[in-house]
Amino acid sequence: MATPRAEGAGPAPWAHLEAPARLLLQALQAGPEGTRGGLGVLRTLGNRGGEPFGWERFLEALCREEPIVEGPDCRLELKPLLLQLPRLCQRNLMSLLMAVRPSLPENRLLPVLQIAQQDPDPWLRALGELLQRDLGVGVSTEGASPLSKRCQRQLRGLCMRLGQGGRKLKLLQNPDPKEKEVEKEEEHEDSQKLGKRRKDPEEEPASPEGERAPKRFRCLEMEEEEDHEEEKTERESLETLADGGGASPIKNQTVVRTETNEAGQNLADAKGLVENVELPKAVQDQLPGLQQLLKTSGEGLEGTPPVELQLLHECSPSQVDLLCAHLQLPQLSDTGLLQLCFWLLALSPDLSFSNATVLTRSLFLGRILSLTSSASRLLMTALTSFCAKYTYPVCRALLGPVLQAPGTGPAQTELLCCLMKALEPDTQVLMLGQMLELPWKEETFLVLQSLLEQQVEMTPEKFSVLMEKLCEEGLAATTSVAYAKLMLTVMTKYQASITEIQRLSLAKALELNTTFLRKSLQAALRHLTS
Repeated sequence: MATPRAEGAGPAPWAHLEAPARLLLQALQAGPEGTRGGLGVLRTLGNRGGEPFGWERFLEALCREEPIVEGPDCRLELKPLLLQLPRLCQRNLMSLLMAVRPSLPENRLLPVLQIAQQDPDPWLRALGELLQRDLGVGVSTEGASPLSKRCQRQLRGLCMRLGQGGRKLKLLQNPDPKEKEVEKEEEHEDSQKLGKRRKDPEEEPASPEGERAPKRFRCLEMEEEEDHEEEKTERESLETLADGGGASPIKNQTVVRTETNEAGQNLADAKGLVENVELPKAVQDQLPGLQQLLKTSGEGLEGTPPVELQLLHECSPSQVDLLCAHLQLPQLSDTGLLQLCFWLLALSPDLSFSNATVLTRSLFLGRILSLTSSASRLLMTALTSFCAKYTYPVCRALLGPVLQAPGTGPAQTELLCCLMKALEPDTQVLMLGQMLELPWKEETFLVLQSLLEQQVEMTPEKFSVLMEKLCEEGLAATTSVAYAKLMLTVMTKYQASITEIQRLSLAKALELNTTFLRKSLQAALRHLTS
């Protein structure tokens, strides 16, 4: 597999592909959650009512050999696009292909699987082998496993230990006969240890369902339940944005207000987690080094990220929140913030959506809410760069909380307007979906106008939600100049999309407008009928 390219070293391997294929591969590269993000992209593309995703062209492009410069001698080689993708993207792509296999053309899928077997990554080869099994081509299913013997042995050991904790996990596949004797000895030793624990008079009493899980397993269960809840919340949020916010925007106002209130207190919440959450031992050991690193950051923006930052991949979202509190990230200077963002963007693999959301909140939210004048160039550069790569986390953790905060003023509004103008076309629709779910006020009108001036491509369903919300707001915004400017933008930029029913609703909403733009609004309204 090709060595992953450094951030900013050149265009991504998929840069020359069609827009839907580029969007899909970008989503697959977005951390461990990439497969789910890819499914969301496919769902969004399907809801647009255009042509279905071109799997035949996409799979063919993955097999196409393209020139690439490799090695210290910078030799030019021909390599299939699949083998040029970053490793995380490759793995997530294979997982996605397994999920949508019934819709894939087999004649195009088989060459992709054959190329995957050329890669040295055992995980990628295993996924390819499982796909070939599903197709019933070239792989025997009797007694074979895509997992290595060492991996199988470790997995059985893990299941056995978890079984002792009350989970009763078992591996369906029969163990290798050569390893039975070793495992029996291990099981015998473990059973003797467990027997001694049961005879200990200070041992906790058994629960009605059986032996109580050891303390370390109860901790694992609590952490998994917490992570499950976080993933569930995030999944629902991302699916709503990817689907285009088809539901009525009013229904989500309570949720948005709750998230806004909680986001403003993230640092205090992180400190309150100290009693319940502990940093991994490796992170605790590197904490002084990280603190010193941040104190001396800002000298230059070049170079690879410090190895200490790779430890972020070992932390859960709650642990990242705690780490941010220890490192006092909200107190970083703008120069240090930009340096840290460049390092975070250069991490490989990418951060998970959950961890990126926590970092967005810690790095930017308090800093933006405390602005009393225009944001510095360093802050704007850091925010736009981070948003370009982690649009979902910024959309979730920043846009709503800033717009709904009681202290939002001109400085915050100006920053968000600049951010809207810097968005790529593929991410504009995500920001629009978030704003359609928010309760609107004067600042929202200004930010939304900046976004809609970019002529966002949206589905008819999403445009219908937008028009419904605009007309509802018109009755309460009769004196708002920002609302009047927003309406002018919509009627001029999206004239071809406005239906006759929507035009009548607009006429009713604008009938009571009393701003100095009233005549311009009426003229734009008449122009819709011509």
